[in-house]
Amino acid sequence: MNTPDVEKEKTKMKTGYTTGSSATAAAKAALLSIINQKEIESVYILLPKKSYLQIPIHSCKFELDKAKCSVIKNGGDDPDVTHGAEIIVDLSFTEKVNEIEIDGGEGVGTVTKPGLGLEINKAAINPVPKRMITENLREAGEEILLEKGIKVIISVPKGKELGPKTDNPRLGVTNGISILGTSGIVIPFSTASYAASIRQNLDVVIAAGDDTVVLATGGRSEDFAKKIVDLPVHCFVQMGDFSGYTIQQCGRKDIKRAYVVGFIGKLAKMAAGVKQTHVKGSKVDMGFLAELARKCNVDENIIQEIKKANTARHVSEIIQENKIEGFFDLICEETYKHMRKHSEEKVPIDVVLFDFGGNILARKSEE
Repeated sequence: MNTPDVEKEKTKMKTGYTTGSSATAAAKAALLSIINQKEIESVYILLPKKSYLQIPIHSCKFELDKAKCSVIKNGGDDPDVTHGAEIIVDLSFTEKVNEIEIDGGEGVGTVTKPGLGLEINKAAINPVPKRMITENLREAGEEILLEKGIKVIISVPKGKELGPKTDNPRLGVTNGISILGTSGIVIPFSTASYAASIRQNLDVVIAAGDDTVVLATGGRSEDFAKKIVDLPVHCFVQMGDFSGYTIQQCGRKDIKRAYVVGFIGKLAKMAAGVKQTHVKGSKVDMGFLAELARKCNVDENIIQEIKKANTARHVSEIIQENKIEGFFDLICEETYKHMRKHSEEKVPIDVVLFDFGGNILARKSEE
């Protein structure tokens, strides 16, 4: 087979493949093993952008009219919790000529809330993976489909265990993982996929009839926020480093109120106007923090200490040791100002700055 457009592994950052691509490869291998009556060791699958990707097959068992094949999901250099999970496909024939049915088995989650673009009470298999599986099986089984239909059941033995470690619980996907993917390949540190998950989370909030969200910079700040804000779990959105993008999306999706919660490190960057706060992409501006401290009428030696501080947490310790009043309030006020601006002045905001024990250091909300 001539495959000039095969996605090659990059030497510096290795791409991986999605759960959707893994399921597609397992399904294609299962069909080919029945057709050829032999074990399949690897397959080329057609990706949505019409290039091909070669994926190794982990296990392959076949009979005359059914087969079971699996793939080990590989996240490349951007592994998530599903990296290393076994994605299994059971493929069999049906009487429904030219029809391909795709469903989830053990370890594939069930959709329980609207807003995901998937049917309620059905398996959490996204449209792109379904289309990939269908296209690849039609390509490989053109002649078989003239006489029979094909049924595909996807299962993930560790899915139930992995599901709670993903965003699925907050999105209303229960008892397993989702079969995902838009391009078929995992790009290392993909900002596009994170942005998509933020939009999806907001869509679930809106579909559930809610209009208030809690935007947390991470898991710990989210846990602390749950103690002070009483909202359903799907209203808590982990924006990570994408604070500017997330609040902008809240404005565009007509969210009526947003709590912005986090620790000194991320909020110090947001207060300085940084929209994307990844540790590699932007450093905490100690000069900026020193100027905020200056507004609190502190001694010059403390200003110099802040300028030389190692981290934002270190600054926080200096402020607390010297009992400087008003500094944390200024962080919240500046964060509030910039987040309001990023929302195009559409979203009322409540900024909450936590210390690392979950205590509120300062808070700024609508007047």
